[in-house]
Amino acid sequence: MKDESRRRFLQRGLALGGLGLLSGCQVPRMARQAAKPASLGFLGSTSPQPYYDALRQGLAELGYAEGRDINLEYRYAEGNAGRLPGLAAELIRLPVEVFVTAGTPATQAAKDASSTIPIVMGSTTDPVGAGFAASLAHPGGNVTGLGTLAPATSGKRLELLKESLPGASRLAVLINAANQGALPQLIETEQAARGAGLQLQLLEVGQAGDLAGAFEAAAREQAEVLLVMDDPVFTARRTELVELAARRRLPAIYANAEVAIAGGLMAYGTDFADLYRRAATFVDKILKGARPADLPIEQPTKFNFVINLKTAQALGLAIPPSVLQQATEVIH
Repeated sequence: MKDESRRRFLQRGLALGGLGLLSGCQVPRMARQAAKPASLGFLGSTSPQPYYDALRQGLAELGYAEGRDINLEYRYAEGNAGRLPGLAAELIRLPVEVFVTAGTPATQAAKDASSTIPIVMGSTTDPVGAGFAASLAHPGGNVTGLGTLAPATSGKRLELLKESLPGASRLAVLINAANQGALPQLIETEQAARGAGLQLQLLEVGQAGDLAGAFEAAAREQAEVLLVMDDPVFTARRTELVELAARRRLPAIYANAEVAIAGGLMAYGTDFADLYRRAATFVDKILKGARPADLPIEQPTKFNFVINLKTAQALGLAIPPSVLQQATEVIH
């Protein structure tokens, strides 16, 4: 990818990242009475149900009963990250004692809204690079939780895609330019593409971007394979993505297992449900008096690699045994 293209991407990302910031809404953390349930606010860009359920499961395993020990409130932006600052302010007004956030844009909105309310990241691409923490070992502020290792998994996704289709030379990469967490993934993917001898085509869309137009651009440039970045918006629009890829007969790899289950060819990435179960342990420590600044940020330990052989057959592809044996789940 040319330097000029990356420069345009950076400029666009910075411009979009500057929109909708919430200021003046910092509210001191409220002291919780022993007999009163703790109030937790879950904030995400898209419907958080699977991750919200995983968080609830983790809290239940730690002995928390809803209504008795905790009250859970969740808000999600229906794919429009511009709504996140307002939703964060709404949760503060309830009020909530702890935020749990799903994704980099939600974490940014919560952090902009308050520098005092503890924030537990359920999944964030690059917590230090995004400015949420001074370091993984010593966050130093009101944000802690879990990262996703998304840049590293982007490189692994490309490796698996190239191993599955060794003759491919033209790679299209679908990226949400409004998500600041996309840049580290892009850099890693660009490096991996060079190493694999792939010509890279960048397909940039916004929060409600024209996916059909992106696939048309890929077709014009004769893309042979597609890599979709780790982004909650793409997971939420998985049905549309899968249909467009099938229509264009474009083999694609995604970041979230849900997309492969919905009909995508393959998906490799962090086990997000495991992250949100683990997020419950951070909530537990904070409710017992720990400071986010003192709780080291953790990384994923579980990853999913799902291959949909029904989709491979529809595309006329034979997935090599060397790839199949790496899968954690194969859909027949």
